[in-house]
Parts: sequence; C-alpha cells; structure tokens
Amino acid sequence: MHDLTGRVVNGEVTATSSPPSPAPSKQLTRLLSVLMRIERMGNKLPHPFWLFGVLSVVLALASWALSAAGASALNPATDKTVAVQSLVSGAGLQMMINDAVTNYATFPPLGTILVVMLGVAVADRSGLLAAMLRAAVARVPARWLTFTLSFTAMVAHVASDAAYVVLVPLGAMAFRAVGRSPMLGAVVAFVSVSAGYDASPLVTPTDAILAGLTTAAAQTVDPGYVVTPLSNYFFSIGSSVVLALVVTVVTEKVIARRVAAMPEEPEPDSETGSAGEADTLTLRDEERRGLRHAGLVLLVYAALIVAAMIPSGSPLRGEGGSIVQSPVLTGIAVVLAVAFLIVGAVYGRAVGTVRTGRDIPDHMAKGLREMAPILVLFFAISQFLAYFKWTGVGEVLAINGADLLKTAGITGPLAFLGILLVCTVINLLVTSGSAQWALVGPVFVPMFMLLDIPPEVTQAVYRIADSCTNAATPMSAYFVMTLGVVQRYRRSAGIGTLLSLTLPLCLTMLATWTLLFYAWWALGIPLGPGVPVR
Repeated sequence: MHDLTGRVVNGEVTATSSPPSPAPSKQLTRLLSVLMRIERMGNKLPHPFWLFGVLSVVLALASWALSAAGASALNPATDKTVAVQSLVSGAGLQMMINDAVTNYATFPPLGTILVVMLGVAVADRSGLLAAMLRAAVARVPARWLTFTLSFTAMVAHVASDAAYVVLVPLGAMAFRAVGRSPMLGAVVAFVSVSAGYDASPLVTPTDAILAGLTTAAAQTVDPGYVVTPLSNYFFSIGSSVVLALVVTVVTEKVIARRVAAMPEEPEPDSETGSAGEADTLTLRDEERRGLRHAGLVLLVYAALIVAAMIPSGSPLRGEGGSIVQSPVLTGIAVVLAVAFLIVGAVYGRAVGTVRTGRDIPDHMAKGLREMAPILVLFFAISQFLAYFKWTGVGEVLAINGADLLKTAGITGPLAFLGILLVCTVINLLVTSGSAQWALVGPVFVPMFMLLDIPPEVTQAVYRIADSCTNAATPMSAYFVMTLGVVQRYRRSAGIGTLLSLTLPLCLTMLATWTLLFYAWWALGIPLGPGVPVR
C-alpha cells in the first residue's frame, strides 16, 4: 500500500517526515487499498488517444468475426435488417482512408465547442471569469460561505478545467479569511467542481460536447435526431442547487467535525498567511467597475434578444413561431460565444487586459491553443465512432440488448441504475467525460431509444455517473493538485487524508443526485426546453 502521508512535489506524491495524521479506520484502510489498486490499474491504461486506437483495432477484429458469423438484427424503428460489416475488408479500408477527414470535420461536438470557446477564451483571458469567482466569495458572511463557494463552483463549470485552478486555492483563501480551516475550503471547492462537474446553472462547454456525442449515437436509430446543448438545462439547474445544498449540509455536519478533530500542526509559512490571501480576495476598483459594466452589457444583450423574439413573425423564432425550435436555442453555441466575447471585451477594456481590437483575436487564439489536447483526442474519437457506425456493431448490440431487456422485463428505473453502475465504475479509470461517453454512448443511447427512452434522458443519467466519483479517484490530475493545495496548510496531509474528506461528500452526492433524477423522471418534469423526460 502507498504511503498515505505522502506530499506533492512537482506534481508527484513523495514521502514526508512531518507528523502523520490520525491512523485511518479499518474500513477506510480497506477502501484506500481498493482505490490504490484502481489507481495502479488506471495508470496502466494508455493515453485516451491511443486507447481509442486500440479499441479501433479490437472493433476491426470483432466486426470481422461477427460478419463472418452473419450477425444481424432487425431495427424496429426502420423495419430494416442491419448486418455487421467487416472493417477487415476492401470496403472497410477504403472507408477508413477516404472518410478520415470528413469523419473529423463533421464530428458533432467539434464545431460547437470551438465556437463556444472563442467567446469563453476572451472572458477568461480578460480576467473576467476569475474576477467573477473572487467577487462571489470575497465578502460572504461566514454562515453562508460553504453554500456560496459550492454554488459558485457550479457556475464555474462554464470555465471547464480552469475552474479547478482558480477555485480550489480561492476556496482555501476564503475560508481562512473568515477564520475557518483553509483545508476545508479547498475540499468544498474541489468536490463541488469535480463531483458536480456536469451540473451548472449556465450552459457550459461540457453541454456542447455531450450533446454532440449523444446526437451522433442517436442518429444510428433516427438519422434526423438532434440533441442540443440545452437538452438537460432544466435538470442541470435543479441539480446544481441541490448538490450545493448537499455539499453544505455534509460539510457542516460531518467534514468540518472531521477536520476539527485532527491534531493541531504548526502554522504554515508566512507566504501563505492570511494577510496576503485577504489581499488576493479583494477586488481592485477597476475590477469592480469592469464587473459592473460587463453585467450591464450582458443584461442589455439578453434584453435585445428577448425583445427581438417577441413578434410572432420574428426571424429569431422557429417554424410556426416556435420558441423551442428558434435559432436562439438551436444555435445556442453562437449566442453564448457572442455573450462571452462582449462581456469579456467590456471587462478587459475596464481593467486594461483588452486595449485594442487586436487583443480580442489574440485572446481567442490563446484560448484555442489550450483546446489542442481536446482537438487531438477528438480526432481519435471521431474515427472510432465512424467505424462503429459503419460496421453496424453498435446498432446490432443496441437492438439485441434492447430485446434482452424487454424479455427480462427490465423497466426504465432498473435500466437507469444499470447505466449508473457501469459508468460510475468506468469513471474511476477513464476520468475524461467525453472519452467515456464516446465509448458507452453509441451502445446505451440507441439501446434505450428502442425502449422508448429519449436520448436526452440517457444523457442525464450519464451526467450523474460521470461526475460524482471524480473527487474520489487518484487518477484525476486535479486530485493531486488539490492535495498540493491542502498540504500548504497541513503538511502531514496525504492521499488518505484527502480521500477521507471527499468520499462522504461524493457518496452522498451520488445518492442524492440519483434520487433527484428518479423524482424528476417520475414527475415527468421536462429536462430542458421542449425536451420531455418520457
């Protein structure tokens, strides 16, 4: 078993001579042992890019064997028989070469996420997002700080992984500023960002990625089916509030007492002292002015869109005057990109991070540079999904799986639980949400469509499984980053210390979020604009 009092040095856990924290209970020791085995297994997995390469080879061999065996299935949605085609064939080789560029260029999440990130990059590089997060927790009364920090983390999901970098140390500072344990603040921020990653009161880049992947999976059954980034919006808003309340209650009733019971340690070095942190939390006059101006411009922008949609014949309405099918909602990526761009530019102008028109495309370019790892991964995923669709393996598996579930009498609630269990376990090893959904979505989405369960519902269930265990796996790079932040304030803290603080939160969030979904589904509340839950 690994040394549970390790410290993070240059991103790696090393031994420390500081006094150890209290010995973990037998139950925690067993759990830590399991998690360490998971960590070792996960470390043996290749990079997701190569993982999809390996899966493509496995798919080629499987399609060859299934095609030779004459595997097929009758699609009840189209009344057509689907037969497995072999990738190990002349036609398969031609498809892989001729369609490689098209597969990537038409990959549903690609264009959407790039457009959204053009605007988000301006808001981020101008300093707007970081200032918003600091403003949200800077002067909050101590009794409201836990909920405010947790809900701010839900909002921060719009900044994707940057939310970890900004909010975890900021949470520690905010808690210390009101006389509470900074370690507790770091844990609240980390768990809220990671275990609640797919919940937010705002539309986030993750919504765009998941919607694109779900659309691609759904179109194997219905070629005209489109899932939008707003498909789970109502459920996401409700989830963000409920999860923030759960984090608050569990933190105050359980985690705070656990931290208070830890033996005292010497004060940290002066450079991490509360005075400097208080200064960091304080907004400068120009930052406050920039936030006011950005907020005002955002209100004007939203008001103009609403006003333009009021006339029944407005071009911003859909066919027959529909609001649900309006360009504003179906083209939400563009609407969001423009919103982020405008408010980011206004804020940057106020604080000096945007001085000329040239600064805006420069910020966009820098933001897209940070997207490079995702764009590389998208190439591998897009090819794998194209192969999966061409061979018909996914469709045959989905049809036969749906028939098996019908024969077994497995209804919606039990089927949902199956997705939760499978994806929760996978999430401990494959921490990339898009990679995991690209792997399981092409089977689960069409399978459930054949059971009359909409793709948006399947995606909502996946959001829960993809999020809650993020804060409980050492496979996450941000777990190690958070451990480093915690060790600034408690030198003896190790992997076991952090896990003992995050696990109660993760498990409670998983149980509560699952119950919230079942209640949402049972009551028939729409998941998003124009998206019925059944």
